[in-house]
Amino acid sequence: MADSGADPDRECTMSQKLENLLNLALETPEAVRLQTDNLNVGFDSAGRSWELIVKYHGSLDGLEALGVSVEYLINSYAILRVPEQLVEAVSGIEEIEYVEKPKRYYYQDVGPAADSCMTQVTLRDPFLSGAGVLVAVLDSGIDYARPEFCDSAGNTRIQYLWDQTLRPQEGDPQRQPPAGFVQGVEFTAEQINLALGAAGAQERYMLLPSVDVGGHGTAVAGIAAGCLPAYGGGVAGRHGGGSGALGGGNPAAGIPGSQYRGAAPAASLLVVKLGLPGEEGFPRTTEIMRGVTYALQKAAELEMPLVINLSFGNTYGSHDGGSLLERFLDNAAEIGRTVICVGSGNEGNSAGHVAGNLFADENGGGRISSNVRPAEIQLAVAEYERSLSIQLWKNYSDVYRIYLRSPGGQETPLPETVQGGKYTLQLEQTQVLVYLGNPLPYSVAQEIYLELIVPGGQQTGGRQYINSGVWTIRIEPVQTVTGQYYLYLPSYAARSSRSAFYRPTPQVTLTIPSTAAKVITVGAYDSTYDSYADFSGRGYVDAARTIGVVSAGLVKPDLAAPGVGVLAPDLYGGYAPFTGTSFATPIVSGAAALLMEWGIVRGNDPFLYGEKVKAYLRKGARPLRGETEYPNSRVGWGGLCVGSSLPE
Repeated sequence: MADSGADPDRECTMSQKLENLLNLALETPEAVRLQTDNLNVGFDSAGRSWELIVKYHGSLDGLEALGVSVEYLINSYAILRVPEQLVEAVSGIEEIEYVEKPKRYYYQDVGPAADSCMTQVTLRDPFLSGAGVLVAVLDSGIDYARPEFCDSAGNTRIQYLWDQTLRPQEGDPQRQPPAGFVQGVEFTAEQINLALGAAGAQERYMLLPSVDVGGHGTAVAGIAAGCLPAYGGGVAGRHGGGSGALGGGNPAAGIPGSQYRGAAPAASLLVVKLGLPGEEGFPRTTEIMRGVTYALQKAAELEMPLVINLSFGNTYGSHDGGSLLERFLDNAAEIGRTVICVGSGNEGNSAGHVAGNLFADENGGGRISSNVRPAEIQLAVAEYERSLSIQLWKNYSDVYRIYLRSPGGQETPLPETVQGGKYTLQLEQTQVLVYLGNPLPYSVAQEIYLELIVPGGQQTGGRQYINSGVWTIRIEPVQTVTGQYYLYLPSYAARSSRSAFYRPTPQVTLTIPSTAAKVITVGAYDSTYDSYADFSGRGYVDAARTIGVVSAGLVKPDLAAPGVGVLAPDLYGGYAPFTGTSFATPIVSGAAALLMEWGIVRGNDPFLYGEKVKAYLRKGARPLRGETEYPNSRVGWGGLCVGSSLPE
């Protein structure tokens, strides 16, 4: 039976300075947050503190007297570690403008150069290689001992490696975080070369204990800037042994002759292994923002143009470019000589998004109330789901009456308003946390957030999973202006593939932060068929959309690159095909490095960075099979073609 009242234990009111998800997290007991995928991210149970992202003005130095640690980033962004009992007081100070909690981000994975017109500029005049450009790979780390990341003399091309998951060693100057940061350990090129000269793998690990456990970052770095020099035979000693893919090549692995070449094979590398010490899984918003700040600082220190590669994403948000991470990346893209490339994600065919319109004609403008109709959205929830979140985003001008129906037929309306925003109900054996959001200073959209969890009392004794079957969300018009609605589930990596909408909408399935306006958003196509890969996150196609960056006239993705069966270094010393926008993105990152080498390093165009690189890559993009209009929501301006992107 539904609990029709608001949470009686709640005394505080919603803060307009805090994002909706943070408001809900602060109002929800930790035991309940732990049952969800989102709500407890950023909370340190041992220290009873929250890690928070803030946009501020002035100075936050005075917070340290309260026991709040402050980590300054770029352009008035900072990361705070705040004792739980002080969050409300700290967020209320005048200098803090807006606060978000971290989110968890998922890697987008399910001889790149030949399919992207690169050989026209790498193997022929002007013989570009990315030399003099710094490519920053923020990912799961790197197998630094592989010769693909060394020069022909066997020295590393990695300028710096920051492993955020390692713990600094007090009193050891070789095991410290980068200047200005408190997390992880930074290694220099000299330290990497020392490890490469070790007698064996055990000694090398003792000297430099950073490991890419999953191999995602190694593959991404290899695609962007890997190069296997033609040594003429297997490489031993300095790199800890030979490999069948070295020297004479490995035709079975698709390696012609003795050479593997990434998109920008002579670029310098900067690697950030994202994560937290002792914590497995995926990186959070805060680690990403630290990594971007670090890359910008190192590029300025080295006086090199910079390309940042981000091959991960998350579905939480209104997809309008308004979150702190999206706006942070827009700011970062304007610092120095910088390009940021982000994958559009793999949610295109995951059935995790549905959008619609309550107006029967859906044409916009001149609508009359008789054309309005209710909508029913059906959601399949698979067996053995312990929790599942649902976001519903709408225009604040629209007033809807919303009903939730469980698989067994129990139905309850959600309140149109409730003091503080939080509301709890129960349908069958599933508890539903409801948060009714309002527009915030940095977001015009209204969010209604639902979190389906197992009631706390049943976690240990009885039922362990939420009710499976068909859940129904019914939306009825009350006051309709636009009639639009947009629903999102968690990323496919965080839910069962069988938990999905019955009639999904493929448009606007690109993941955050690829929705940031000033990054280069990269989709994927299948080079075998020269056509769009259906998993690739789609962008903006609905010109009538009234929330999101579509209303600002932007189009996403910007272009597409090969993302199916892309050959890359694996964890076992050989090569394997990789699929996903994770592996299309570093091809574009390498392409950006080639353009920046031609323009900045060689002096042909010292202003070839930022939006100018994006414009050149868009202009040079080539048509793909099955696409008749450009730009479009699947491949943007078309397939990457570096040979056509350089000015004549």
